[in-house]
Amino acid sequence: MPFNIPILLTWLRVALIPLVVGVFYLPDVWLTPFGKGVASTTVFIVAAITDWFDGYLARRWNETSSFGAFLDPVADKLMVAGALLVLVEFERVNAVIAFIIIGREIAISALREWMALIGASKSVAVSSIGKIKTTAQMIAIPMLLYSDTLFGVIDTRYWGAWLLVIAAVLTVWSMFYYLRKAWPLIKEKTDEGDAAGRS
Repeated sequence: MPFNIPILLTWLRVALIPLVVGVFYLPDVWLTPFGKGVASTTVFIVAAITDWFDGYLARRWNETSSFGAFLDPVADKLMVAGALLVLVEFERVNAVIAFIIIGREIAISALREWMALIGASKSVAVSSIGKIKTTAQMIAIPMLLYSDTLFGVIDTRYWGAWLLVIAAVLTVWSMFYYLRKAWPLIKEKTDEGDAAGRS
């Protein structure tokens, strides 16, 4: 397993995930509900910054690796899933929205793995729709973790909920976009399998 600063930052992001979730289960005498929201939001934002930073450093220092390419999206998906699950438990996110987002990530990850196995990973490369979805998602989640008024005027729970709905819509849209891109190969491989079964 390669070890460098970009991969270290990715492991740091993995290590921060339990803190994003666990802070909400601290006794109120240790940390007030407002303090829990601030702490969880801060940790999530730090983790999100490491996501951008490790990719930037890996490209700049030419330290990309197959292990890093595997670990980075896993860390991202664990971070988002962990945050969404705790938000569902504390009734800040509808379970259906969380299911759509998490389910899509599992489905597209499986699709990308299969496409990589047949040497066609470029067919499901990240699209602009996926990038917009991720941006909306990564803004919405810390707003919902904070779940209070910011600067006395911004209701982060309200705007975070709407941003997450937008992210969920884009999630479904991007999933169909990737499936449409991959469908010719899926059909080709299915037809090959049927032909082999008949021979």
